[in-house]
Amino acid sequence: MNLPPFDIFPFISDEKIRLRQIIASDMNDLLDISYYDAKQAKNVAQAIEMQAKIDKDYDDGNSIHWGIEDISTNKIVGTCGYYRGLDKGEGELGCVLLPQFRGKGFMTNAMQLAIDFGLENMELKRIWAITSKENNQAIKLLERLNFIKLTDLPDDEIEYELKR
Repeated sequence: MNLPPFDIFPFISDEKIRLRQIIASDMNDLLDISYYDAKQAKNVAQAIEMQAKIDKDYDDGNSIHWGIEDISTNKIVGTCGYYRGLDKGEGELGCVLLPQFRGKGFMTNAMQLAIDFGLENMELKRIWAITSKENNQAIKLLERLNFIKLTDLPDDEIEYELKR
């Protein structure tokens, strides 16, 4: 099992996007989608504080959180990563995209890169994702990426999984 923290933070790319480490100068672009423990940042200072917690989770081996960078503009358009379960050889994959970039393929590419990295480099046995029953775009994305609906959860959520 090859889990965080890595000697060098993993940088992954395809022809459209890069998954890379988030830095302080990205916080202005990410403010609208900066969350930690389901709480949204209200200002850039809070977003930086939340990112410090995310970085500590990475340093502790509990998660890996990438910024999704549009190669054509070098701007961060969203985030994705593994946030739970790494200690069991599994990973909960989560993602969020700025509204103006939805429907343009960024998240499909990002999630596929993260899935491939999780299976090949981290040797995860199982990847799962949880979304709201009303989030039709996320459900379509997960199904397009070959996730299978596992169960309905409380609070109108659904769990999907992808096995090796």
